[in-house]
Amino acid sequence: MSGPHPEDAPRDALDRLQAERLAALARALAANPFYRAKFGGPVDLRSPADLLGLPFTTKAELIADQAEHPPYGTDHSEPLDRYCRLHQTSGTTNGRPLRWLDTHESWDALVCSWEPGFRILGLRPGDRLFFPFSFGPFLGFWTAFEAGCRLGYFTLTGGGMSSVARLRFLLDHGVTVVFCTPTYALRLAEVAGQEGIDLASSPVRLLVVAGEPGGGIPATRQRIEDAWGARLADHNGLTEVGPVGMECVANPLGIHVLEMNYVVEVIDAAGNPVPPGAEGELVLTTLHRLASPLVRYRTGDLVRIDTRPCPCGRALKRLDGGVRGRVDDMITLRGNNVHPSAIQAILHRFAEVAEHRLEVDRHGTLPVLRIELELAAGADEGVLARIDQTIRAELLFRAELRVVPNGSLPRPELKAQRLLRKNSSGGTDPTADLLKQSVPGERGA
Repeated sequence: MSGPHPEDAPRDALDRLQAERLAALARALAANPFYRAKFGGPVDLRSPADLLGLPFTTKAELIADQAEHPPYGTDHSEPLDRYCRLHQTSGTTNGRPLRWLDTHESWDALVCSWEPGFRILGLRPGDRLFFPFSFGPFLGFWTAFEAGCRLGYFTLTGGGMSSVARLRFLLDHGVTVVFCTPTYALRLAEVAGQEGIDLASSPVRLLVVAGEPGGGIPATRQRIEDAWGARLADHNGLTEVGPVGMECVANPLGIHVLEMNYVVEVIDAAGNPVPPGAEGELVLTTLHRLASPLVRYRTGDLVRIDTRPCPCGRALKRLDGGVRGRVDDMITLRGNNVHPSAIQAILHRFAEVAEHRLEVDRHGTLPVLRIELELAAGADEGVLARIDQTIRAELLFRAELRVVPNGSLPRPELKAQRLLRKNSSGGTDPTADLLKQSVPGERGA
């Protein structure tokens, strides 16, 4: 491959690399019980076009396979005694997490994804990296943390600390780059205000966010950047596939997919390719994580490929606006379809809104959307009328707005759960949350 770095390679070089890695993928699939059964035998993969005749892979299939062959299923190209890493999602609607295994080689491939990723994000020599959450079995930022250590960055984790302690810790150690969810970036800014900490004067110059669509929502980005006095960069990934892409410095509000590691498709609900530049579901085929590969995996993420050349000069496909929503998070109200991220985009324009949660109530003949709002101290009483007017004008429906006491809505350090659905039987489905990605698969990498 020509060029000093793989992420800077021209399109023809990326195509050649994908062809080489597709051949390696075909060899791995020949040893993989899940795909041997799914495809009815070996497959010949010489170019991305060869994938189009193969069926999609879904999360439901993987969950069913792990239920039938507990605890890890059959999507393994190596003997089980060669696997050394386990990560899993936080659980599906039936409560069953999706478990994912890696060999040393496949884990190394994920960690190595961050070297080009750090360059795309604009990390500099001497940056100090901070990961302010407790590392659990989810994949989120494990690979970034290990890559930071491997590449010689001063790399810190904030496990087992309160939010106040994490803020003091990052100040004490001169942290310059913070990795977290958009929700937790806002939470740390809120705590900093309560503690009299001026984040805008801290050494932090960059926040890398993932796990939720907030990084691609202009109002949410602006709120975070203003509070921290730092640039925000979006990232997405999934437990099942690993780190997918990063936002470049030259062109905010979008994510470059690491195509040396993935073949990218965008499809409509029927599984057909969408026209260039149209919104659809992101489908990925992994080219590097061969010990537990995925072929034409329907991620559930709604994206749109930017057809314009990126000012950064890279040929990597770019997701305009990052992950724009989830296929399964659509709310339908009186004939209007809306994604929760569109509501968040409006609410975060109002500085008076400290936190929010949505509730869809289907007890009656027609569904009702309630929005619980925590308002900042001293908020103008007229803000509710302005929010109501904006929602009605832009989204074409009316929501029931309720003010709740400050501190009553959760402030998680990982993904926020901002959507509750009350079904007709009176039960509440807490798993149908606004920003729960299927990590984004369960989000994060």
